[in-house]
Formats: sequence, structure tokens, C-alpha cells
Amino acid sequence: MSKLTDYKLLSFDVYGTLIDWESGIIDGLQPVLSKSGIGTKLSRSEILTAVLEAETEQQQKTPNLKYSELLSTIHPAIVKKLGCDPPTAEESKAFGSGVGGWAAFPDTVPALKRLSKHYKLVVLSNVDNESFAQSNSGPLGGFPFDAILTAEDIGSYKPDPRNFEYLFKYVKEHFGVEKEQILHTAQSQHHDHHAIVKFGVKSAWIKRDGARIGAKDREVFDWKFATLGEMADAVEKEAK
Repeated sequence: MSKLTDYKLLSFDVYGTLIDWESGIIDGLQPVLSKSGIGTKLSRSEILTAVLEAETEQQQKTPNLKYSELLSTIHPAIVKKLGCDPPTAEESKAFGSGVGGWAAFPDTVPALKRLSKHYKLVVLSNVDNESFAQSNSGPLGGFPFDAILTAEDIGSYKPDPRNFEYLFKYVKEHFGVEKEQILHTAQSQHHDHHAIVKFGVKSAWIKRDGARIGAKDREVFDWKFATLGEMADAVEKEAK
């Protein structure tokens, strides 16, 4: 069994792993839920299931669509699934443009600073460049990632294998890092762990408490941590 400290580079999912994607989505839907009078009648699971279904379908239809625009596009379908009145164009636009304001998990930034002492840190996110820039300058405190690779850059959304192939090629060319030296760090089983294991790449599962998006009956991972902070603790313990 390899050790955490055997790797040279961590590739990160962001929304769900570093940023509280689920709370951001639910908060973004509150205006239409409240307007329709059902804001307190739906469970978190019901809301997120409707979002994931609409999002996955749209990502397959329009893999080149920027994530913020994709969210605006699926907003009417989500609220219809949830039994709400149709949203206005302004409400749908506001839903899509809210990505950059979603909060980071409390442990994220301190853990990134600690992990950066041991690895190159590379973003591999299903988001657009503008939204990530807003997240990074705001909730992520301007953290200096070594590289930022987005779905907008790549032209497809995880779990599409092209996203991981792009990562492998990029880090080889820019850092001289082979895919065997990458430890992929993510929350979603569907978008990340089940996809990257097909390439023989090891992964660390950040199993955020209560997270529902991307769950699978069969869980794939090499290490599991409740938070990124817990992972940083384990790395530092090994490095002593």
C-alpha cells in the first residue's frame, strides 16, 4: 500500500469538496421555492436530486456550455420538477450567476495552505473560468493554486474521460508529473472517483458530512477523510 506522501500532486474537485456546492444550490433556489410557498415542504434530498437530474442531462446535451449559463438554463426545469411556478428570466440568471458566492467549507483554506507544503495543487473543476475566479478571490481567499483546469477550458464535464486525460497531459507538460504521481482528491463518487479509477489513478475521498450529490452504491477510494483538514493532518503525520 502506498503512502499519502508518495505523491507529488493533488488534483482537486472544487464544488462539493472545497466549496459547499449543495448549500449554495439550495440557497440559490430559495427565492422561487419561497415564492411558490413550498420552501419548507421539500427535503434537501428531493431538491438536490432534481438538480442533479437536470444538470446531468444538460451537461450531456451541451458539454461546451459555461457552467453558470448551464445553471441558468436548467433553472426552469428544476423548479418545474419541484412543483414551483415558472421563474422569471432574471431569477434564472441570478441562480446561474451565484456560483462565485457559494461558501467554502471552514477547513478548506487552512488545509490547502498545509497541503501546499507537500504537493503541487491543481484544480480540475466542472465550472467556468469566471465563476471559479469569483470563488477563488472570495470564499477561497485568493489561494494560489499551481494550475486551474475547468470544464470551460476542456470542453466537457466530468465524469467524461476527456477531463482526466486533459489533466494528465497538462501536469506532465507543465510539472513533469506522471499520472501515477497524482492523488485525486474529491467528494463525488460519480463525477470523480468512479471515473478516475479507470485510469489506475489513486484517490482520496473527502466524505463531507451529509453530502448527497454524486453518491454511488459502490464506493471507490484509496483513502477516506471526513474533511480536507483531516487529510492534511494525515499527510503531516506521515511526513514527520
